[in-house]
Amino acid sequence: MKDNIANENAEKCAAFMRDFCEEYRRNNHIDPQLYINNNVKRGLRNADGTGVLAGLTRIGDVVGYDIRNGVYTPVEGKLYYRGYDLEDLVQGYMTGGRYGFEEISFLLLFGELPSKEQLDAFTDLLSNLRFLPEYFTEDLILKSPSPNIMNKMARATLGLYSYDSNPDDMSLENLMRQGIELVARFPMLLAYAYQAKRHFYDRDSLTIHFPKNDQSTAESILRTLRDDKTFTREEALLLDLCMVIHAEHGAGNNSTFTTRVVSSTGSDTYSAIAAAVGSLKGPRHGGANIKASDMIGNIMQNVKNWDDEGEVADYLTKILKKEAYDRSGLVYGMGHAIYTLSDPRAKLLKNQARSLTEKKGFGDEFRLIETVERLTPELFYKIKGSDKKICANMDLYAGIVYKTLGIPQELYTPLFAASRISGWIAHRIEEMTTNARIIRPAYQTVSPLRSYVPMEERN
Repeated sequence: MKDNIANENAEKCAAFMRDFCEEYRRNNHIDPQLYINNNVKRGLRNADGTGVLAGLTRIGDVVGYDIRNGVYTPVEGKLYYRGYDLEDLVQGYMTGGRYGFEEISFLLLFGELPSKEQLDAFTDLLSNLRFLPEYFTEDLILKSPSPNIMNKMARATLGLYSYDSNPDDMSLENLMRQGIELVARFPMLLAYAYQAKRHFYDRDSLTIHFPKNDQSTAESILRTLRDDKTFTREEALLLDLCMVIHAEHGAGNNSTFTTRVVSSTGSDTYSAIAAAVGSLKGPRHGGANIKASDMIGNIMQNVKNWDDEGEVADYLTKILKKEAYDRSGLVYGMGHAIYTLSDPRAKLLKNQARSLTEKKGFGDEFRLIETVERLTPELFYKIKGSDKKICANMDLYAGIVYKTLGIPQELYTPLFAASRISGWIAHRIEEMTTNARIIRPAYQTVSPLRSYVPMEERN
């Protein structure tokens, strides 16, 4: 009986939606020309592609072009964390034989590179805070699993509010405490949400491993994801690099800006970060790494000889002409809103991943991705007729790196979140302590004024 009623309601709802969504389409079209006529910055971007300035930050900077006297000049990409070149930071901690995520998180949060004593204390603090509150895993993750890890992470983040004895205190000390706890706990939210999904949706064994106090963040992730808890140092260092290059990308990227928008209202830390997770999930943002990985898989299936550049170019041409893959005309992983000649994150990933991909048997796929990177700019110019400079972005190589590490595709974006949490927290605290104004942009209405129409006079 209940099933019949549910089916009837579902049919009524579907019929209602078919009729009234058509009504919506008739009444809600906005002519694209109106954006130009009203000088509206669609996507908060200027006509030349630069972002609308909405604030000031000391945390990060993204450089992909130089503008002088109105002249737009492409340059080699640079990413700065607190004024330090990312490539110099990576070389520095790698030369010292250290994992980098903890060191970079300290830098983002506090504004300076830590001394050895400070880094040891911070790393120890993260290790101790990594354990989730008692019964949290059972009550908020295992009892309500989700087929999508990002949605589960957002809900679990909101759930942590209830386990915080002082959730709404906006003092710097409390904001920093909450932020550091989230940096420590996000890897566990990711791992346990995945294990719950794997068990309840994929019908696999349920495996819950506790983290170890003497392991880095990257090591903890690999330990809790793998059934046998084992991994090599080379694998952990490569994952650590992925986390470092994902940790920050300026204040204007969508999820970080979301963090700042919600924070500007005075809302709590958990609400702001849950909103950022929802932003990052989108395929136009953090979810883009999955699209790039899927596209490479599609090329692998449809190109017989991966070493034949002519055959690869022919298939890329079909993709650009909207004749292949998802028919969007996009080569995912190529091009970026800011970077022009190069993306420093893609360069770092490419250089560090090459050796391990060969060892793990993915060398041929890695070289195919390099071919896609090499051929696409010229094909883009030829087919699209655009002189816009495009380069490989981080997403082009992220998939092969995660595949090499044995990480399933549904964790690509959650790993992004577990890395970017350091940047999100840094920007939240900066917004809360330096801005003191709610972010409220304006929208121009294009709907004409009308008089109320009595019911009996409506068509």
